[in-house]
Amino acid sequence: MRENMILKKGLIGLCCSVLLVVLDQLTKAAAVAHLKDQEPYVIWKGVFELSYLENRGMAFGMFQNKQMVFIVLTVLVMIVLSYVYLMRIPAERRFFWLNLIAILFFAGAIGNLIDRVLQNYVVDFFYFVLIDFPIFNVADIYVTVAAFLFLVLGLFYYKDADYERLSRGGKDAHGNI
Repeated sequence: MRENMILKKGLIGLCCSVLLVVLDQLTKAAAVAHLKDQEPYVIWKGVFELSYLENRGMAFGMFQNKQMVFIVLTVLVMIVLSYVYLMRIPAERRFFWLNLIAILFFAGAIGNLIDRVLQNYVVDFFYFVLIDFPIFNVADIYVTVAAFLFLVLGLFYYKDADYERLSRGGKDAHGNI
């Protein structure tokens, strides 16, 4: 029975991740087609624009040209995320947000991994001019939203009993799933 739950949850997570990765890749393809070698497309003058960038680093452009390190780290993170998602987080309403967070992290990692493997850089294109925030993409949004939700829910929603349950692989105090 547990194997069926894991399989069902895995398929749901995979389908959601695929949809999110497809959205990320479509937006990056649109950025390449319409923004590469062009002037930035201004959405709100002085505030927000679409500006093509080939990012050969990681967040905020750090660690430029270390693609193999990023690829290996991403694969390791994806393995850990898959284990946590499938084996540790229960498929219950209470843990819906943690499951969503895992899917968002996974999809964001895959979206940028595809770029790194196929192109040796990540396509970024959203730029907040007003605060000169580093240029980013949809996969980065997934990771940022997931991190924010994880922080907020960890501080205000989940309790010690939830963390204890997660440490037992989703089993309650009596060993039941």
